[in-house]
Amino acid sequence: MFQKIKKLFEPADMTVGSPWKSIAMFSVPMIIGNVAQQLYSTVDSIVVGKYVGDNALAAVGSAAPILNMLYVLFIGISAGVGIMVAQYFGAKSKEDLSETIGNCITVTAICSLFLAVVSPFIIRPALEMLNTPESIIDWCDSYLLISMVGALGMAFYNILSGVLRGMGDSFSALLYLLVATVLNIVLDIVFVAGFGLEVPGVALATVIAQAVSALLCLRKLTKMGDVFELNLERLKPKERYVKQIVSLGLPSGITQAIFSSAMIIVQSLTNSFGEMFIAANVIVMRVDGFAMMPNFSFGTAMTTYAGQNIGAGKIDRVTKGAKQGTLMAVGCSATITAIILLFGKYLMGIFTDTAELVEMSRYLMGILAVGYIAMAVTQSLSGVMRGAGDTVTPMWISLFTTVLVRVPIAYGISFLTRTPELPFGRFECIQISLLCSWCIGAILTAIFYSKGKWKNKAIRIHK
Repeated sequence: MFQKIKKLFEPADMTVGSPWKSIAMFSVPMIIGNVAQQLYSTVDSIVVGKYVGDNALAAVGSAAPILNMLYVLFIGISAGVGIMVAQYFGAKSKEDLSETIGNCITVTAICSLFLAVVSPFIIRPALEMLNTPESIIDWCDSYLLISMVGALGMAFYNILSGVLRGMGDSFSALLYLLVATVLNIVLDIVFVAGFGLEVPGVALATVIAQAVSALLCLRKLTKMGDVFELNLERLKPKERYVKQIVSLGLPSGITQAIFSSAMIIVQSLTNSFGEMFIAANVIVMRVDGFAMMPNFSFGTAMTTYAGQNIGAGKIDRVTKGAKQGTLMAVGCSATITAIILLFGKYLMGIFTDTAELVEMSRYLMGILAVGYIAMAVTQSLSGVMRGAGDTVTPMWISLFTTVLVRVPIAYGISFLTRTPELPFGRFECIQISLLCSWCIGAILTAIFYSKGKWKNKAIRIHK
């Protein structure tokens, strides 16, 4: 029994055994972990909604697009490092693996310090540019400021847990995240309900909890000397590895930047519908976060699976696993869609006692529900392409569906449905535009995956 438990905390070789079993064993802890990570923002929303009010709930939600935009640096680093770790681990290249991990730690520290210095000067102007209502702008400002000054913990947890997952160890990352999630919940209640810190309290709780999870990941990595070396020499930036991190991670960072930019542009439209719709949209996005978790989890699993197998030169095994992984992801998303449609009212009631807000949120969530099946296809097949080293194709698909589909449809519906009673048009435009972008993205991803050009994108393991 002890040996079985111990094995859960060890790197997993996904180049052997049944593909679907390898993907499933990796994905289950990922799904649980992603659900736990989503609890960070969800608990924030529940606590401020219940203890402070609907305006506080709207403030936390309005801060999200800017927060996501400021985090793009770390998303890019994490994506590049994850691909490199998976391929080098699959190729059993200890030297390259050691240099990659050491360089990623240094690059992450530099980016974190940069954001901590710059963010205080850009947060308030950004909120004003988005026409954030006066009733919530101060709360948004304080929430973002605390989050960005304390971004070091968040950055290191996401990147170091990505390193663990790249080596097939999704269980350790899950355990550390569960510890941090429980801590976050406790601190949320203490800071908001106990000390009356309101919105700044939930930001402070999240920063502290993420720092704890980052330290736990770092401690785990320092004990894996049989797999790679981590010392001061490895922390010195080396041009080859930094360039690889940037070249592989930049498209993913750009993709997230595009997505976040679209969210910011759409947030301006969202803000025009007033505090009630803003709060409803926050609730929808919180439930959406949970509904999307299996898709993101399978996407990450497919990236690791494809990376390890391509590093080992097993391309046929990659395509076989891609089919099996995508089918599992679609099955999970279909189940989630059914749950949302059947129990939406009860899910929304967790966040607020305001009946009108519950009904509006349920209605908006119903528009999005079927789109999660489309996203299962997008995330799984994009994960395969990224694992192979093709991070550019998913970037272009995201660029097209976000800039040329989502934003124009949102503003187009808003403009065409304007009336004297609805000066800004129908508020459903936000969710309809998102659903359209998801469905078109799934079609394009399937087409480009089937063309197979991603098979030639593996990084050169041996120099």
